[in-house]
Amino acid sequence: MKVFNYAIAGDPVQVKVPEDSHDLRAFRYWFEGANRRGPIGLDTETTGLDIYAPGYRLRTVQFGDRHTGWVLPWELGGHFVEASLWGLDHGEKFQIHNAPFDWAVLDRHAPGITIEALAPKTIDTRLKAGLVDPRQPQEGGRGTALKPLMAYYVDPAAPDTQGDLTAVFRSLKLTKATGWAGIDLMHPTYLLYAGLDPIFAARLDTCLDSELSNLDVRARLIEYEHQIARICSIMQRTGMVLDVPYTNALDAQLAEEAAVFEAKALRYGVANVNAPAQLREALMGMGEEWEPDERTATGALKVDKAVLHRFADLDFQSGSRMNVRKPNPLAEAIIRSKRAGKWRSAYTGTFLETMDSDGRIHPFINSMQARTGRMSVTRPALQTLPSGDFMIRRALLAEEGHVMISTDFSAVEMRVLAALADVKRMKHGFQNADAYPKDEYPNGFDIHMYTARLVKGPNATKADRKMFKGAGFGKVYGGGYKGVARQTGADPEDMRRTFAEYDRVFPEIKRMSNRWQREAYETGMVHLSVTGRRLPLDRERMYAVVNYACQSVARDCLGQSLINLETAGMLPHLRLPIHDEVLASAPKAEAADIARTIQECMTFDLFGVPITAEAEIGKRSWGSLYGADV
Repeated sequence: MKVFNYAIAGDPVQVKVPEDSHDLRAFRYWFEGANRRGPIGLDTETTGLDIYAPGYRLRTVQFGDRHTGWVLPWELGGHFVEASLWGLDHGEKFQIHNAPFDWAVLDRHAPGITIEALAPKTIDTRLKAGLVDPRQPQEGGRGTALKPLMAYYVDPAAPDTQGDLTAVFRSLKLTKATGWAGIDLMHPTYLLYAGLDPIFAARLDTCLDSELSNLDVRARLIEYEHQIARICSIMQRTGMVLDVPYTNALDAQLAEEAAVFEAKALRYGVANVNAPAQLREALMGMGEEWEPDERTATGALKVDKAVLHRFADLDFQSGSRMNVRKPNPLAEAIIRSKRAGKWRSAYTGTFLETMDSDGRIHPFINSMQARTGRMSVTRPALQTLPSGDFMIRRALLAEEGHVMISTDFSAVEMRVLAALADVKRMKHGFQNADAYPKDEYPNGFDIHMYTARLVKGPNATKADRKMFKGAGFGKVYGGGYKGVARQTGADPEDMRRTFAEYDRVFPEIKRMSNRWQREAYETGMVHLSVTGRRLPLDRERMYAVVNYACQSVARDCLGQSLINLETAGMLPHLRLPIHDEVLASAPKAEAADIARTIQECMTFDLFGVPITAEAEIGKRSWGSLYGADV
């Protein structure tokens, strides 16, 4: 038996590594006692992050309580695997930090262990920490990583597992990417830190329970987040079929496109499209002028996406031509080159690198990522795809004989805003959507045209609608009229007047914002959402409370929809939650019925405002819902 002694907050602890069957009997004896006493910390060490990629390995399985950690060397096979599986099967409750990762690892690499079996008996300390304070360190929070949380709650000297191991990797001439697979299984530092992690989880869980109780965070909210994490993990396991020939061809096309536009930028004196100083100098030489607020914190002229899109006469969101000025060819070349390079690294390259042996990709769904609880999809980051693009989405397919179904909430942010702030005229519009004439709203009720007509009368134009849409999203996302004007290409003075008109027809929004800000000052700069989620505010950006409140509740509308969908038996069809959209794969013959069920599960009432969703049935590829022909 290898034994490593350590101390946490002055308290002695031990990490034990069994070496033979006698040692494993000692492990089983400890496990039975720990299981009776309460939850057991659980962790795994693996060869990296791409759980489903060929060649990926589970190296160790660790169990622990507050004083003892056991590292079972799974990689040695035989009795060590048998003992690990016995513990996983017999454990009544486990404490895991970032449980979805370990669920997926064990589901994939430990025979007979499934997400469905592990999740109901898991306490995820990362989820609990996010409910205490969802902010990352750069936002003034504690973060949700294990080391910073241990340092804050338990022991400021708690070792940084990954940081210290990275130093060991370097000493062994391994990189951070290759170290987890290349370090010797019995390296003392590797074993010590592997064994400490379940001890950390056990100790951290106690501290978080106390904090959650002191803050009066609802037990139902904790349970709800664990449910959503489980559902998202099952979607991740299912993954999506990758059209490999199409992806290879697109990857080559993007490489060529990047090279073409880099060469065009070079003709204007820009040798490196990622060098701001070069871009700034070249654009100034072409006579471009910056707005007063288009400067960095250090005073330098900005050359970010918003500025480049304005110079190129391209819409910041859709990339389409705005026709408000003469396009700058250098700005457009920079945008096109950067986009092609980013799409290769973020999408086509990652698709090909991480796909499993069956030709599927398994995007990681972080069920509670942003400060507001919004979900994210990473590796690849599919939630960052442009809204109108089909090129990348065309690479992802439904099953053979299936079609893709996309079900999207209808104007959910505006509906949530109307519900939370009790905006009378806005609520009336949503509540009576079916009563509005089809000749005025041929594509169904449109809150932005409705707003434009409240202000401008029945002859309001599409241009008016665009202005009021900008103002509406400015209210929801906390953007001022200058920022919205810059993104939409509108005249700043026109946008200022539009904001003022918005406040006139919907005065409840400003009143509610002021009320929420006053309440936050009285409660330690925290807004409590209607679902009980704590949303810390920044003193210098108190106006963002409207954004946080709306985004958080919109996210919980999606979370509740996922639970509704599982209850209705739809989980096997679900593939991804993206923003306010749920993507599904369904047999072509059953697609209409399945689409109807999904739509019904995403339709409900929120404080008198109907939250509605619309399902669209495509062809086999996700891209078909955006214009692709497959």
